Amino acid sequence: MKFSNIRLLVNDFDKCFTFYNDILGLECTWGKSGDNFASFNIGIPSGLNLFKAELMDIAIQNTGTRENEFVQDKMAIIVQVDNLNETYNSLQSKGVNFLTEPKDMTAWGIRVAHFRDPESNLIELYSELPKEKWDEDLIEDEKNFQKDK
Repeated sequence: MKFSNIRLLVNDFDKCFTFYNDILGLECTWGKSGDNFASFNIGIPSGLNLFKAELMDIAIQNTGTRENEFVQDKMAIIVQVDNLNETYNSLQSKGVNFLTEPKDMTAWGIRVAHFRDPESNLIELYSELPKEKWDEDLIEDEKNFQKDK
């Protein structure tokens, strides 16, 4: 396993994007205001991510928590693994109770599974999907973002 990033799950994406990009002056390595996801260089390329909380709620099948800010996740620890299915099976055999089974998130370009640590912190394991499995919007976003650099 390899630590990948910290993902802040935010309700007002544009306001948070402006804060990290314009006010703090962090280098944006992916995304823009109006998107659902952005990453920033914090000494680790793409080490800090912003993601719409409602989309993570959908991904982990935790909808309906937006009304209760104390229940909604505020951050997630993101860990990259070489083979998600193998890691999932290994951790499951050690007693880890997963919130989601491994699934392709073609709009994200990754295969993911989610679980919580003993203190209920959200952890996402992921493996990258080959680009031919990405959805068209993500492929277009990558082209546009690379062109802007």
